[in-house]
Amino acid sequence: MTLVIMAAGMGSRYGGLKQIDPVGRQGEFILDYSIYDAIQAGFDKVVFIIKEENLSLFRDTVGKRVEKVIPAEYVFQKVTDVPSGVVIPAERTKPWGTAHAVLCCADAVKDNFAVINADDFYGRDAFRMLGDFLKKTPERSTPSHYCMAGYILANTLTENGHVARGVCRMDTDGFLTSVTERTKIQRNNSQTQYFENGIWTDLPETSTVSMNCWGFTPKLFDAIRAGWKPFFEANKDNLQKAEYFLPSVVTNQINDGSCDVRVLKTTAKWFGVTYHEDRATVVQAISDMTDEGIYPDGLWK
Repeated sequence: MTLVIMAAGMGSRYGGLKQIDPVGRQGEFILDYSIYDAIQAGFDKVVFIIKEENLSLFRDTVGKRVEKVIPAEYVFQKVTDVPSGVVIPAERTKPWGTAHAVLCCADAVKDNFAVINADDFYGRDAFRMLGDFLKKTPERSTPSHYCMAGYILANTLTENGHVARGVCRMDTDGFLTSVTERTKIQRNNSQTQYFENGIWTDLPETSTVSMNCWGFTPKLFDAIRAGWKPFFEANKDNLQKAEYFLPSVVTNQINDGSCDVRVLKTTAKWFGVTYHEDRATVVQAISDMTDEGIYPDGLWK
C-alpha cells in the first residue's frame, strides 16, 4: 500500500512552507508522524506531491529521515500540466486543486493507496482503519471500493480563523452519498457557520467532515482523467480561481454508480497548522502524546 502526501501548497495564510515546520521534540514535522503511523498500519511506500522548486528542501529534511525506513518518491504538481488547447491565464500561478494533485502521482502509484494532506495530524486510528480497509479491497472491481476517514467537525476547528472542510452526507449503511466543499467555516459568537454567496449559514458541530484522508484503488486515476478536460470546459470563464477538487470527482462517481465509499468514523481530534498561531497547540499535543508513550521521543532513532 502507498501513502500519498499532498504537499505542494505553500500555506499562504500561515506565511511559509508550513509542511516542514518542526513540531516534534527532535525536529519532526507533522508529516513525519503521519508516515510513522502509516508504516505501523502496513503501508510500504510514500509518494510526496510537491512543487518542483522544493525538491532539494524536501529531500534534505523529510527525505533523509524517512527514506531509511520506507521507499519514497517525489512527483511535481505544476500549473502548466493541463489538457491540450487550454490557455492558462497569466495571473494563474497555483496548481489546479486536490484532484489534479492526485493525478500527478498516477505513474508512481500501482496499488491501493491513501491520500492525506501534509500539514494535518490525523491520529494513528485513522491510518489503522485505512490500512485494514485497503488490505482487503481488490484493486480492480466494479464498482470501485473506496473509504474515507470521517471526523466530527467540532474536533477539526481552530480558534485562530476559518477553515475549509468537506461536509459529508451518508446513507443508513455508512456509505458516503456526497461531499460538499465549504471553504470558509468558523465559530461566530459560539455558533459554527459556513460562508457562501455572502451569507453565513449555521452548521452543526456534530457534522461528519472530510479532512482529505482517503483510501483509494488505482481505478480512481481513470475517473480523474475522465473529468480533467470537462473541468476546464466547465470553468473556462473562471480559470483564474477554479479548482478541480478530489471530493467532486468522488461524488460524481458515487452519483453514476461507479464507486462506493465507506466512511470510517473516528472520534480522534485533528490537529493542524492552518495559521501560525495554531503551531503551539500542535506542539503541545504531540508533546503530550510523547509523554504518554504513543510516540517515541525521536521517531526515526
